[in-house]
Amino acid sequence: MPVHPPEPHSTLEQSPPESGAWRTTWLLLAFMVVNFADKAVLGLAGPEIRADFDLTRQEFGTAQSAFFALFSVAALGVSLLTRRVRTTPLLLVLVLLWSAAQLPMVWGAAGFGTLVATRVLLGAAEGPSAPVAVHHVHGWFPQRERALPTAVLLFGAAAGVAVAAPLLSWVITYWGWRWSFGAVGLVGLVWAVAWQIWGAEGPLAPQVGRAAESGRGGGDALASDSVPLRTVLLSGTFMTAASGAFAAYWLMSTLLTWTPDYLESVVGWDLHRAGTLVGVGALANGVVLLVHGLVSQRSARREPTGRRLPVGAGAGLLMVVSGCAVAVFGTVDSMWCKVPLMLGPITLAMVTLTVAMTACARIAPPSQRGVVLGVLTFVYALGGILSPLVLGGMVDRAATVAVGYERGWLLTSGLLLAAGVLAALFCRPEATAKRLGLSEAPSARVPLVP
Repeated sequence: MPVHPPEPHSTLEQSPPESGAWRTTWLLLAFMVVNFADKAVLGLAGPEIRADFDLTRQEFGTAQSAFFALFSVAALGVSLLTRRVRTTPLLLVLVLLWSAAQLPMVWGAAGFGTLVATRVLLGAAEGPSAPVAVHHVHGWFPQRERALPTAVLLFGAAAGVAVAAPLLSWVITYWGWRWSFGAVGLVGLVWAVAWQIWGAEGPLAPQVGRAAESGRGGGDALASDSVPLRTVLLSGTFMTAASGAFAAYWLMSTLLTWTPDYLESVVGWDLHRAGTLVGVGALANGVVLLVHGLVSQRSARREPTGRRLPVGAGAGLLMVVSGCAVAVFGTVDSMWCKVPLMLGPITLAMVTLTVAMTACARIAPPSQRGVVLGVLTFVYALGGILSPLVLGGMVDRAATVAVGYERGWLLTSGLLLAAGVLAALFCRPEATAKRLGLSEAPSARVPLVP
């Protein structure tokens, strides 16, 4: 009986080309670096902006929260487009909008109203960035290999702050705070040119538009799309992953927005020392994410799923440790204690962002993955909206700035502890995927880190 060779266009039994997979990952790492440099610039320039515009901390918190006014809505709306539009052009449009939002602040006449308006536009453009980028990179890697590239992308958040903090502090000192906005806007345009040249869809990406409607599924689409979206979103795995990501993003937003002011107003450091510590702390976050991604990938290769510690239990434990560290950080006076906590235990909560992304991608059919990740972003971004407002109000209403910040750190600690316990108990992506009938796509080879 004749043996028919496999169809040349079938991607189910092929692994993504290694060079293309990791070239795309590095490009999207740079994308996330610019993304979080854009977010960090307002916190780093905060004291100068408050002085120039004569703002209270709560008013400044309002400007910071304006970034998140359309962040969640845009994340959800654009993620819905991933079923109709390829992610390559979507990412290009998003980064062009970032730059368009940053550059007006270079104009000397741009005031507080312009700042708020441009932050709203920036948030609307950056809200979909993480879910669309993760959805795009998952089109290059099979299921078992997605933890590491996802961690690399989220490392861009830490690297963006680590790079931005000292460089933008220098720009603010020698060129003025307005050019810190101009600098990140110009870098975004440079990335857009690189993406236009090298950006491409992965061979495992699901079909979109008419191709999807006609039934020609994407490369990893072994699972049926008949699973109702509400079933995925109401699962214990999704809800506890989202609550954990909310708490972690609350912490990240708090560190970005208020740590420079806290170190200057309460501890007594100057801008350069505060910016350096914020940058080093962000780099420590990134190292934790990368180590977790490498450990997760190695574990997935060596051990059967049933023998591994559930990812929710591991992430929950790390969040509990981080929550305890935040409580100590906010209540002790010694910088010899604060600095190690900020560079060590506090960073462990950021692992939850990687776990939440990969867990929610695991329980979603391929064509719905972008939507599910968008809903996840919609939920956790609320932490970015509430954190600047809540903590800014707490500090302004407190008897002293130090007392207000102490209460804010304790509130953050409580959120981390509660979310960590829930994730440890109920976040079980493999069990949920099995219950929903979502099998894992096979792959012949695995793309390795070059």
